[in-house]
Amino acid sequence: MNGAATFRALHHHRAPDDPLVLPGPWDAASARVFAEAGFPALATPSAGVAAALGHKDGHTPADEMFAAVARITRAVDVPVSADVEGGYGLAPKELVERLLEAGAVGCNLEDSADGVLKDPHAHAEWLAEVRAAAGDRIFLNARVDTFVRGVTDPERAIERAALYVAAGADCVYPIGAPAAVLPLLRAGIQGPVNVLALPGRGPSPAELGGLGATRVTFGPGLQQRAARALREIADGLLPK
Repeated sequence: MNGAATFRALHHHRAPDDPLVLPGPWDAASARVFAEAGFPALATPSAGVAAALGHKDGHTPADEMFAAVARITRAVDVPVSADVEGGYGLAPKELVERLLEAGAVGCNLEDSADGVLKDPHAHAEWLAEVRAAAGDRIFLNARVDTFVRGVTDPERAIERAALYVAAGADCVYPIGAPAAVLPLLRAGIQGPVNVLALPGRGPSPAELGGLGATRVTFGPGLQQRAARALREIADGLLPK
């Protein structure tokens, strides 16, 4: 079984209180920590990697992002999915090739740009092209940005999710969906559902699983929490 197949299998036949929990490493060192802790796979956060590289979220050059992903995949023996934002304007074939060259077994792709939702039908067509280029070599996680773009009606997220699943997405990610609507999303979406957890706040991963999450990711939350801990350590080193 190849890396993508192994990763894909982790998303299926899960108990409701046992979602796939995917920590988000921002560099090779954090990836090793998570892998050594026993997590079966990892998923990089674009914002966390951007912070580690000294960029604002959404401003990481493609070459730097893919290089960072490659350093992470080389550091661990578990499958790694990569958040590559909106695909950096790359043609589907080139995007897939660069993901594979970096050692990623999956990718996260957003359906908004510059704070504006993309046309869902056009985006679905593009996702279908990515799927065609990737075959079964890449696990495709299609982000649904309605909630973070101010569209609170769950039906709009479900409609987009249906288009993306039909286009070949392995999983959909209604980022920012309130916990209260997760059962409705779960009932209306075919296939795995990715849910964002907020470290130290909100429902636990197990609780999110009970509400409908197939897998749980953390965005840049773990990197931000580590940065706060490091800041406290640094403050303690200053002469008093």
